[in-house]
Amino acid sequence: MNLLNRLSRWRARRALRDPAYAFLFTRPPANEWISIDCETSSLDPQQAEILSIAAVPVRANRIYRSEALRLMLKPEGSIAPGSIPIHQLRAQDLADGLSVDQALPLLLEFIGARPLLGYYLEFDLAVLNRQIQPRLGIHLPNPAIEVSGLYYDRKVTAYRPEVDLRLSSILQDLDLPDLPRHDPLNDAVLAAMIFLKLSRMNQDQDSEF
Repeated sequence: MNLLNRLSRWRARRALRDPAYAFLFTRPPANEWISIDCETSSLDPQQAEILSIAAVPVRANRIYRSEALRLMLKPEGSIAPGSIPIHQLRAQDLADGLSVDQALPLLLEFIGARPLLGYYLEFDLAVLNRQIQPRLGIHLPNPAIEVSGLYYDRKVTAYRPEVDLRLSSILQDLDLPDLPRHDPLNDAVLAAMIFLKLSRMNQDQDSEF
């Protein structure tokens, strides 16, 4: 961790309002990650409410789907009609869902200090941090790993600056199985598969030298 990152974490630790969440700043277990995905009420990160969250542990070279956390949340506002055909979640489907105040402690305890994985993770983190910041005084301090960025770094060259970052294209190129989309558990598992496949490819490449 470079000096700038250490300074940022030090400032965040001082800004933390609830000492019960100091575990977010502890040293994470080695070779462990959490792959995370959210379904939301709209595509505007400044307005979207969280409808469902899935978080899947990854340890070493394995995805522990059976240990996944999945939470359904009851939105306070309306769900954008255009998003319902995508995630298949209606207001009546979430009538018994958790509130944000009930769901966030469960999610944070599950994540701990482990790095987060995701496909276009920036959006999910923006929506989550909009809820976490007013409650804890901080954004999630966990390192974030964008799997499409890892894929881009591996594929881009001076002769091929354009890289197809669509999820279906990445899965096909990496010879990975596809799963039904816009289910947060499936999407989190897909991101984890991409991460592990790229990690193995990079390790194999390094061993050649």
